[in-house]
Amino acid sequence: MALYIIEKLVSDTLILDLRGRIVLGEETESLRHEIKRLLDAGHTRIVLNLEDVIYVDSVGLSTMVACYTSARKQGAELKLLKLTKRIRDLLQITRLSTVFETYDTLEAAQKSFAAPNNS
Repeated sequence: MALYIIEKLVSDTLILDLRGRIVLGEETESLRHEIKRLLDAGHTRIVLNLEDVIYVDSVGLSTMVACYTSARKQGAELKLLKLTKRIRDLLQITRLSTVFETYDTLEAAQKSFAAPNNS
């Protein structure tokens, strides 16, 4: 199953609805390319909606970390929305839950961009 990426702009936040699997191959390449394109276009508030992602492998995780790192280097923020139990558990096991900001609602994610960063 391929990874489908649906782009939506809500206020000043760009939401990428991801559907399918984030795995080694075309899926991770398309995600990396899409994030690079958005950063190059000047978007600084990006949310990945993972509600319909059914599987993430180790390459998918490293791609998400690489996208997060690229965003930070360009002064942008990348946050995760609506994690499935499987993805939430995966982030806990790999300790990436300490890296990514995750939210259950779009409203909470959008408010977090305006809040001062305490890290």
